[in-house]
Formats: sequence, structure tokens, C-alpha cells
Amino acid sequence: MMVGLGNPGSDYVRTRHNTGFWFVEALAAKCGGTFRFENKFNAEICRVRVDGEELWLVKPQTYMNLSGDAVSAMARYYKIGHDEILVIHDELDLVPGTMKLKQGGGNAGHNGLKDISAKLATPNFWRLRLGIGHPRTFGWTQAVADFVLSAPSPEHREGIDTCIGAALRTVPALMAGDMTRANRTLAKYGTIKKPKDEKPKAEEKAPAASNNA
Repeated sequence: MMVGLGNPGSDYVRTRHNTGFWFVEALAAKCGGTFRFENKFNAEICRVRVDGEELWLVKPQTYMNLSGDAVSAMARYYKIGHDEILVIHDELDLVPGTMKLKQGGGNAGHNGLKDISAKLATPNFWRLRLGIGHPRTFGWTQAVADFVLSAPSPEHREGIDTCIGAALRTVPALMAGDMTRANRTLAKYGTIKKPKDEKPKAEEKAPAASNNA
């Protein structure tokens, strides 16, 4: 199961916090799959096949801080182990154009990861961390909640999309459980790059929300 994290609704489609949604949507399109809403999971789900193996793609339709509800419900229903779950999410500690694949670890303040860890009763699921940068990295005073709930610049979006494209090419290795091969492919994207000196745009204000970051 691959779970993309994000917030539902048109207000959030372009925001940095929806990076996980962007990945699973791209994978569904590549595999010819279509998402449908499943009420019992409170999630949009899509079943595809990769090299003959069944793969569930999931977009929780709760807000970010309740992402674990859908993940744990899907895992129980389809008897999917925590080590068979990959969560794709935005990562403040990595700049756009970088990403890392890891298993387990802390949540670094990410409410989606925090809730999934609590609902699965373990942090030992896989994570694909797609860099979005941190406002302080760019010398901005913008609040972190506003930053993640606003759209990236075209340059930053290009870096994120480059990582998504490269990560899509590792899906067969991920499905085979060959994390060493997947990590080898992604290694060049784990190098910290000098962030571009950009300014937040006035029109990129965060949608009004209090509990979804």
C-alpha cells in the first residue's frame, strides 16, 4: 500500500502539504488507475497492478492530522503489514529537488506521520520524504503552517516534480521489496542542494484552516 498525504478539497490542491497526493495521483495515471471514494475508509483509493502484483494507492480524505484513520483501516481490512506500507509526504528538512527513502524514525512534527504512527501502533512503516524546504532555509519569516499550506514557486514545484518522476521509476523495486536498489536509484536526490533565494508571493496565502497542518 502506498499512501499519499495531503488535505482534501480544492483549496489545498496546489499546496506543499499535498505533495504526497501528487505522487500517488501521478502513479495512478501512469498505471491507468482511477481513484474512487470509499466511505468505510474515508479515503480515495485506487487499485493498480505493478509487475503482476496488486498495489493499493490511498489518499486519506480526513485532514492531515487524522491520516492514520484511513491507513489503519485499510491495513486491517486488507491484512497489510506495516512493513508493506509506504507513506509519501512533504519534508521540511529537505529542500525541493531532494528526497529520501527510509523506514521508521521520528515524525519531525509532521502531524500526518504522527497520527499514522499512533494508529498503527508503530513508526516502522516506510516513508518517502519529498523535500519542500523550510521557510527559515530561505530566510523567510513566514509561519511554517502558512508555508506548507501555500503553493510552491514554479522553480520549487519543478524540483518536487523531478523527484516524483524519479521516484516513480523505483516503484517496481519497491514492490519487490528491494529497498537497496530503490535507494541506490534515489541516492543522487539525497544530496542537499543550495536553495534558491526566493521570496514568498503575496498571493500564496494559506487557506483558512486550523487543524489540517
